[in-house]
This record gives sequence, structure tokens and C-alpha cells, in this order.
Amino acid sequence: MRFGITMFPTDLSIGPVQLGREAEARGLDSLWFPEHTHIPTSRRTPAPAGEPLAEEYKRSLDPFVAMAAVVAVSLRLHVGTGIALVAKRDPLVMAKEVASLDLVSGGRLDLGIGFGWNVEEMADHGVAFKERRAVVREKVLAMKSLWTQDEASFDGEHVRFEPSWSWPKPVQTPHPPLLIGGGGGPRLFEAIADYADGWIPIGGAGLREALPALHRAMEEVGRDPAELSIVPFGSLPDPGKIEYYRTLGVTEIVFRVPPVPADEALPVLDQIRATLARG
Repeated sequence: MRFGITMFPTDLSIGPVQLGREAEARGLDSLWFPEHTHIPTSRRTPAPAGEPLAEEYKRSLDPFVAMAAVVAVSLRLHVGTGIALVAKRDPLVMAKEVASLDLVSGGRLDLGIGFGWNVEEMADHGVAFKERRAVVREKVLAMKSLWTQDEASFDGEHVRFEPSWSWPKPVQTPHPPLLIGGGGGPRLFEAIADYADGWIPIGGAGLREALPALHRAMEEVGRDPAELSIVPFGSLPDPGKIEYYRTLGVTEIVFRVPPVPADEALPVLDQIRATLARG
């Protein structure tokens, strides 16, 4: 089982370069960054974790820039998006970014994606909120064609491009692991079984009860549930929780680091390291 961390990198927090170096020095396996391009000031959509909306949502760095900085100063640390909002991104550009980052990192990229919660943020990107799941599906399938085919094309309702060349291809085959983040349920599990490689449950509550439904969704489309990666996000460094996840076959645990300056963030990393050493 791997152990990683996630943090909202901002202009006020410890920087991704220092965080990546310090995480690798402490033996951690991965570093994940979330994504928000902007937060409209109207704030019509309530925040999932409750109001007021945390300051870091307004100030987060672009995750692909942050991940590129991390892989440039590390040797074995994996990086990941936790999560990337695919509906808002151009699939031709994102496919190039993913493949390029996987190449320059030597295959150290994991791609966590999500459907998004902020209606007005989506609207500013020209995405109808009710259509976001269908948009994400098409964009993922379009990117997969670019990653795996020498000459790729796509003709969908939301994505269209003519036969095209696009290199580099990802180092990992057929592409970096693609995990979907969100609360468990039939629609999410159907999406995972359809086009993803794993699940990022936020917090991990109810995981034991949810996994059988996810396994059934995989089996219904002829896929082996054993292929899935299960990566709970936002866990606390607790030995009992780590052992609980181990019994469920969890692939990786990602601990939350608050978006604070280095003098406050590094003790959190030390606490995580100490907990893992005891386990």
C-alpha cells in the first residue's frame, strides 16, 4: 500500500517544489493537487464542505504547473491531480499536458478526475452543469484515443476533431491510471466501470459498504474488480484507520496537509512519517 499527501497549493502556502522535496525525503510515495480555475464571486453554489468557502479555493495554483515543478526536483515521488475538472478543459490540450508530464516524469503521473460541484464556475467555461458527466465521459474517451492511437479522431456530441497526430504518448501504457473522485453511488460506479481505473472516495466514510456495489458494476461490464485502485483522500494519519483500509484492499491512502506556510506544513509531514513508522 502506498502513502501520499494532498494539499491545495496557493500563493500563501508552502510551495510545491519544497513540499515535493520534503515529502520525498520523508519516504512518502505521492503528492496530489486539486483544481479550480476561479471562484465566481456570486457564490450561488453552496460549498460541499459548508460555508464559508475556504480561502484556498480562490488561490489554488494550476495543478499541472505545480506537478511539473515537483517532478523536476524529485526522483521517485508520484504526482497526481486530486482532482482535475475535465469538463472545463480542452481535451486536445489536456491530452498533450498529461502525456508530456508522464513523459518528463518517467511515468510518475496519476490522473484523478471529477465532475465538479460549482455551477457558476462550470458555466463560465461554457459547460451546462446538468451535462457535465456526459461531457467528462466524451473528453476522457477522446483523450484516450489521442494517447493510444497514432492517428486519432473523435466525433461525439460534445467533442469533435478530425483525424490527427498527437505525440508524445504517455510512458505508462495504455495511459496514466485514471481515477474518478466523488461520493459512492450508482452513477459514479457506472462511470468508473465504463472508462476509469479506480475510485478516489473523499474521506473514506462508508467505504466497506460501498465496495460491493462498485465490484458489481465492474463485473456487469466484464471487468475484474481486482484491477481497481482504491485511493481514499483526506484521511488522518491514524494507525487504526490505516489498518482498516489495509483490510479492505485499499491501494493507497492520501493524507491531507493544510495549505499553510512551510513552518506549519512540515510538522504535519513529520506527524505522518511518525505514524507510518509506528505501523
